[in-house]
Amino acid sequence: MIAGARIQLFLPACQNLKEKRAIVKSVLGKLRSRFHVSAAELAYQEQWQRAEIGIAAVANEMSFLANQMRAMIRLVENHPGVELIQADTEYYE
Repeated sequence: MIAGARIQLFLPACQNLKEKRAIVKSVLGKLRSRFHVSAAELAYQEQWQRAEIGIAAVANEMSFLANQMRAMIRLVENHPGVELIQADTEYYE
């Protein structure tokens, strides 16, 4: 089973790209270390207050994968300085 997520974020406190990149790097690092997934910034690299990240995960049970994806989205949503705009998840068998 494979799952992928695209998460769009609003970063209201960012005043420059350096601040934005620090927050995005922190989010990506937490996702990678806690869940052992692939995660990257996908879009809006040059906009201060917008970001889109992508997550890819693999597991042998769909229920486990779905729980992990929900937990990852919650982690992103609860990160300081981040407001979740939209999260789209897709699953493949």
